[in-house]
Amino acid sequence: MEALAQPENKNLDGLVLQETADIETSSEDYARRFSGAVGAWFLKVQEEATLQMLKPYPGASVLDVGGGHGQITGPLLENGFEVTVLGSDEVCVQRVKTYLDHPAFRFRTGNVVALPYHDCHFDVVISYRLLPHVTQWERLLSELARVARYAVIVDYPEAFSFNLIAPQLFPFKKQLEGNTRPFTCFRRSQLEQVFARAGFQVTDWYPEFFLPMVLHRKLNSVGISTRLENFFRAVGGTRLFGSPVILKAVRQGG
Repeated sequence: MEALAQPENKNLDGLVLQETADIETSSEDYARRFSGAVGAWFLKVQEEATLQMLKPYPGASVLDVGGGHGQITGPLLENGFEVTVLGSDEVCVQRVKTYLDHPAFRFRTGNVVALPYHDCHFDVVISYRLLPHVTQWERLLSELARVARYAVIVDYPEAFSFNLIAPQLFPFKKQLEGNTRPFTCFRRSQLEQVFARAGFQVTDWYPEFFLPMVLHRKLNSVGISTRLENFFRAVGGTRLFGSPVILKAVRQGG
């Protein structure tokens, strides 16, 4: 583990405020949201969608920004990718420290919105559980794109979904999860505009669930949740109104 010095780069201006939202998502407390059979199902849906989007890049070098939660680390390594997790603080290593001896894994620290790497340093850049919790979200997306040679994959809560009633659901969500926090919702068009300015085009997106994840946690039944989600996906509801969304943007003209 080491903190990398920022290279001389016009995008890394030293005046960028540090974003540390990943400290919470890298904690054991946060990991409990994905415990049990339902939590494992959530992560399996995320894993399968991610690996599908990574199919064009076998053996790619992957930077996982804010990935101290470790949700995708194991599956990436098991499928032959070289993985670097970048956290905003050394404490973010706790849930991925079991991989430190893996020859294809590295953990580094740095500012997630002023990445300590040169342009196109990694084949693919991934960032999950981070975008909705940073204030400088446009800078985050721009930085992810800057250091990606081929593609960027992020997840985000879609505004045009059950998140429309998120303020009403928040007390229930907080009661169930305990340490939940407010988050920013986006429309896909907002992210597309930022990626376009960076020379990237959104080529794929995968809405994970039609119903709110907090409802699935309350149901506490993978069987019931799977049947419900399969129904809404079959009738097109998930494609139109699903959230969170895993989105892939690809560098153009490269």
